[in-house]
Amino acid sequence: MLMLDFKDIGWWYWLVTAFLLTAGLAGYSWGFTLAIGLTVVHLAHYIIRERSITAFSVQVRFWYLLLLVASYLDPLQLLFWVPTIGTWARELFGYCTMARCVSLLPWNRSEAFSLSLLKRAFLSRPVRGNIMQGL
Repeated sequence: MLMLDFKDIGWWYWLVTAFLLTAGLAGYSWGFTLAIGLTVVHLAHYIIRERSITAFSVQVRFWYLLLLVASYLDPLQLLFWVPTIGTWARELFGYCTMARCVSLLPWNRSEAFSLSLLKRAFLSRPVRGNIMQGL
């Protein structure tokens, strides 16, 4: 099921980022640089919007930016496939692997880490809003 959210500014940030990453994988290395730059703007926008650096939406964007920066290093550029595929999955189907990973960090969960929690985090259906509502 498609989960397109044209009215959400975050959705548009992610869409442009997905296209930039795709351009980077197609051989236009400027796509990776612009994707990182746009993600910095995206992160700053959400810090201002949420008025908190600890808000879940800010954490997701922060860890996503770190993944992009790590992937930018020459020996790790093959890793760009991970955020590219993940961003398209988030844009088209509402499934955000990064949000699911961030939800498992100790400060974002109220229950002990378990196989059951891991299964719910990664196998639950996408929800509008964020994964924290579905866990």
